[in-house]
Amino acid sequence: MLHLRRITSLAAALVAIASTQAHAEEQVNPATLYEVSTEGTSTKVKAGEQGVFVLSIKSKPGAHVSDEAPLKLELKGGAQLAPAQEKLALKDSVAKKAQGQQFVDPRFEVPFKATAAGKGTLEAKLTFFICSDQLCARQQKTFSLPVEVL
Repeated sequence: MLHLRRITSLAAALVAIASTQAHAEEQVNPATLYEVSTEGTSTKVKAGEQGVFVLSIKSKPGAHVSDEAPLKLELKGGAQLAPAQEKLALKDSVAKKAQGQQFVDPRFEVPFKATAAGKGTLEAKLTFFICSDQLCARQQKTFSLPVEVL
């Protein structure tokens, strides 16, 4: 009987440790490990001229954007706006690794043409993986940016 109690106590301790570990891992919200910005995107463009769509991912200390998992950026311009590229990958980032740098935060600068006057919208869908020592999690963000074509 004493042997059975020890086994039960040991099993209870193992379950408690496992649930504490799982709970600690659940507390890391991948969305807190980075910021995505569209700062620098053209918001007013004359008809017939070019603007630029800018998107950058800034990872926080201890995190990085995976350069091994796929990164996808899809752009759509609607009736008034025509992006030069509609599908981009990590290789299209204008930010490149410096010598000795392990990871680099991606930055995209995609020209678009304003074809007709009016209010246009750039739609962007970003999929990437943010990683830390504890996790590597797929992230998906969508953006809808208004652009006034003059």
